[in-house]
Amino acid sequence: MSCCPACDAEIDVDEFDVDRDDELSCPECGTNLVVASVAPVALAPSPGESEGWPGDEQEEAKPFH
Repeated sequence: MSCCPACDAEIDVDEFDVDRDDELSCPECGTNLVVASVAPVALAPSPGESEGWPGDEQEEAKPFH
């Protein structure tokens, strides 16, 4: 079992059915995920997918005067 990094839902992924960099979708929240490692299976957000996650707030750039 692997966990979705966005919602912590358990995702049943067989390490023999996936390769590194395969893309998946979380059945609970719909986040696009990528297989970061195979043994054990670890999932990471697809590039650009993590924008807007809680805790990822960045300070807005302030204009230079």
